[in-house]
Amino acid sequence: MRVWRRLRNDPAGMVCLCFLLAVAALALCAPLTAPWDPTAIDVRNKFAAWSLAHPLGTDQLGRDVLSRLIWGGRATLGFSLLTMGITLVIGSGLGIVAGFCRGKVDETIMRFCDVMMSFPSEVLILAIVGMLGPGLGNVVIASVIAKWPWYSRMVRSVVMQYTDVNYVRFARVAGCGMWHIFRRHLLPGALGEIIVLATLDTGAVILSVSALSFLGLGVQPPTAEWGAMLSDAKDIMSMYPQQMLPAGMTILLVVAAFNFLGDSLRDALDPAHTTLQGVSL
Repeated sequence: MRVWRRLRNDPAGMVCLCFLLAVAALALCAPLTAPWDPTAIDVRNKFAAWSLAHPLGTDQLGRDVLSRLIWGGRATLGFSLLTMGITLVIGSGLGIVAGFCRGKVDETIMRFCDVMMSFPSEVLILAIVGMLGPGLGNVVIASVIAKWPWYSRMVRSVVMQYTDVNYVRFARVAGCGMWHIFRRHLLPGALGEIIVLATLDTGAVILSVSALSFLGLGVQPPTAEWGAMLSDAKDIMSMYPQQMLPAGMTILLVVAAFNFLGDSLRDALDPAHTTLQGVSL
């Protein structure tokens, strides 16, 4: 409740949260909110200007851009959040185990993370998708493989900070079990850090998913997706540059909203951070 009160007093954070919830609601209710069938082709009505019937016009095949934008949110946001969820479960789980158990378990997990992190993440994603073939499912698999080691390292460092505090040491001396210490002490302390990391990184995942679809490795036609919409628009950009605006601006605003929301959550979960920002050293 205290976190919610602090977040509610942050205008930027609340605006970003409401904007993201509105975008997610539109995408989730796409069958009701989209005015047209996103795959319906009407070449006689291609490149129609913005109007009441087509608020964002139509593309080179006469498909309604607004409808494709709304349905595209399902693919872009849905698969990005799925990627983050799987990455958090795997990466945070292994990071918590490594930071709490230490010893050989920690060494084994961290050395494996070092091997995975020795490859640039984008290159690794492209290589995996290239081997598995195009498709958003393979994009999710590749993104999870490339990103979980980074989360394991970050969460491990957070957990190690909390394992050295006095109340955790006292719980160990008092004979509390590992699961009790994890559930009552480590998880509540590390959860805020994990949420902030995930929120800030969701924007990067959206960019990655959209970029792969832009390159033709993600969603396949005729499915609507923001990156694929940009890819379709680039071929006629010199004649109809306005075709780039809807998907491009949506990606920009959604990614920026996730970044600003992450900053607001960090300040809400750690009020000392906001206080220290105003202190001149």
